Amino acid sequence: MASKKAKKKKKEAEDPNSRTVCRNRRASHDYEIIDELECGIALMGSEVKSIRNNKITIDEAYARIQKGELWLLNCDIAEYPQATYLNHERRRERKLLLKRREIRKFAESADHDGMTLIPLAVYFRRGIVKVLIAAAKGRKLYDNREKKKKDQDRKMMRDAVRKRY
Repeated sequence: MASKKAKKKKKEAEDPNSRTVCRNRRASHDYEIIDELECGIALMGSEVKSIRNNKITIDEAYARIQKGELWLLNCDIAEYPQATYLNHERRRERKLLLKRREIRKFAESADHDGMTLIPLAVYFRRGIVKVLIAAAKGRKLYDNREKKKKDQDRKMMRDAVRKRY
């Protein structure tokens, strides 16, 4: 008998309205991810249409808390050609939709020095655009070297275990 979570995941995988549109691949390399939070985003109709066409980049984007609200800055959503005069600005500030207590909890973790809020992914869940935001700490060059060495050590251990069996 399958669990409820397994059924839910299978159902989401089959749902054509649930798919990942954009990922920030450099984030895991440049930052040490500490905490993640899924949130909605306030968009105009032409922005949603552009996102459905994969015309979004979040590589340079970041989030900031202003006056108790969370805003996504520097996210580039291309203009939708059929929208004519109802089009949107490409790099406008977009409000992220969270409950106050989630913002407060997340803001505490992001207030530490060296911490920043970055978007990791933009995706559709049941036809609604969602953004995965992470509280992250920037890595230094020597941190990346240590990470690479740990990855190499892990790979050597895996290979040694495979040869044994």
